[in-house]
Amino acid sequence: MTDSAAPPTSPSVAFARMNGLGNEIVVADLRGSAARISAAAARALAEDPATRFDQIMAIHDPRVDGTDAYVRIINRDGSEAEACGNGTRCVVQALAAETGRREFTFQTRAGILTASERADGMIAVDMGRPRFAWNEIPLSEEFNDTRAIELQIGPIDAPVLHSPSVASMGNPHAIFWVDRDVWSFALDRFGPVLENHPMFPERANISIAQVTGPDALTLRTWERGVGLTLACGSAACAAAVSAARTRRTGRTVTVTVPGGDLLIEWRDDDHVIMTGPAEWNWSGRLDPATGAYQRDETATHEPA
Repeated sequence: MTDSAAPPTSPSVAFARMNGLGNEIVVADLRGSAARISAAAARALAEDPATRFDQIMAIHDPRVDGTDAYVRIINRDGSEAEACGNGTRCVVQALAAETGRREFTFQTRAGILTASERADGMIAVDMGRPRFAWNEIPLSEEFNDTRAIELQIGPIDAPVLHSPSVASMGNPHAIFWVDRDVWSFALDRFGPVLENHPMFPERANISIAQVTGPDALTLRTWERGVGLTLACGSAACAAAVSAARTRRTGRTVTVTVPGGDLLIEWRDDDHVIMTGPAEWNWSGRLDPATGAYQRDETATHEPA
C-alpha cells in the first residue's frame, strides 16, 4: 500500500506514525469503534516502507474501570504481543498532546500499567513486576534457577552464545551475556533460531548484553515477531533486572540500545520503571481491515 492508495472502503481510524528510540510504532485510535486491526492489515502496513513498524499500538475503549484505554499490541508479522514499553511511551505522548493530561493508566495483555509524561518530555512507564519462574516465562523445561539456563548456540565445545538469563516482563526474554562488543555477533543469524527454539513455547525475545559499568549495559535485541530492532523497551527492562539479579549491576541502570538510552529502575517494591523519549513523525487515517491508508494533508501532533 502507498499513501496514494484508494480511500478506505470501510470506516477509517486515525493513526500516528511515531517512534521510541527508533522502535517504529503506529498508534491507532479505535476508541468509539468496534473495529479491530486485522493481521492482514498489519502485514500490509508493515510491507510499505512509509508505514513499516515494529508494533501497532491500537487504542480501544477501556474494559476495566479506572483505566483510560485498553491497548492491543500487534507485531509486524500480525501476531500479538503482551507488552511494548517503547510503544507505550508513544501512546502516552499522543494522548498527552490530545488531552493535556500527563498521567495515564492502561490495560494490556500483560496487565494494568501506569505511565506519565514529565515536564521535560521524557516518559516514564511502570512496566510492572518481572517474573522469573520457569513456568511463568514460560519455558518448556523446568529450571529452578533462571539466572542462567542450559541453552547454547554453536559448537558444544565452543558455543557462540550460552547460558542466558531468562525472565518475563509480560512477554518472554532471554538475555545472553557477552564480554565483547554486542555488534560483533551475528544476531540476524542467531535471532530467528533462538526465538523459535523449543525451549520457548511462546517464542522469545532474544538479546545480547554487555555490561559496560556498574550502572550501564549495552543491548541488542532480536524481537519476537519483528526481527532486529533499534529498541525494545521490555528487553531493556528484562536485561536490567537480570543484570541486577546476577549481581552484574545495581538496580538502576542506563541501557544503551541502537536507538539511544533508556533509564531502567528496578524499585524495592519490585516494579520496573522505564524512562525514555517518544517522537511523533506524521499522521493519517487507515482501514483496519485492509491496511489501506491516507496521510493527513495538514499533520497535527495528535492521533485523532
